[in-house]
Amino acid sequence: MTHLVYCDNVGKKGERPIDKILAGIKTMVVRGAAGRKIPHSRVFEGEELYFMEKGTAQISAKAKVKSVQNFVKLTDTEIDDVLSSNQSKLDLSDKQIVRWHKKCLCLVEFDCVEKIVPPLEFEHQGNMDDWLIIDKIEDVVVGSSIPYNYEKSRF
Repeated sequence: MTHLVYCDNVGKKGERPIDKILAGIKTMVVRGAAGRKIPHSRVFEGEELYFMEKGTAQISAKAKVKSVQNFVKLTDTEIDDVLSSNQSKLDLSDKQIVRWHKKCLCLVEFDCVEKIVPPLEFEHQGNMDDWLIIDKIEDVVVGSSIPYNYEKSRF
């Protein structure tokens, strides 16, 4: 499968996470919730990740999934341990650490990062989440997109 990941537009010290991804500083992303939520248990080693910054309509980087860690029913201490032990890859701000302090976590490590030049134009559709699971990136690109189907996002 192919995954489209929305990145925050501001991270630590005002730096953009997408710039940190392209520079190789940030090599892991996290998603979390009180219960299992996409992409938990739905992203696998070797799959493609595409990144776009929130507030833009440009898909500007891609990478390969290197490893995935899925956690459920974590205690507060376990959450802190998971986030801190992966902080060198996640490069989270204090605000992001608070945001991702969730009982169910999915950590996705990636490598083989490439900048997409020119960026692909994303065709936004209503009710899309911050992580999309699609067959191919062209399914959400202007000129070749298809209506987004949440079928791949169900457990």
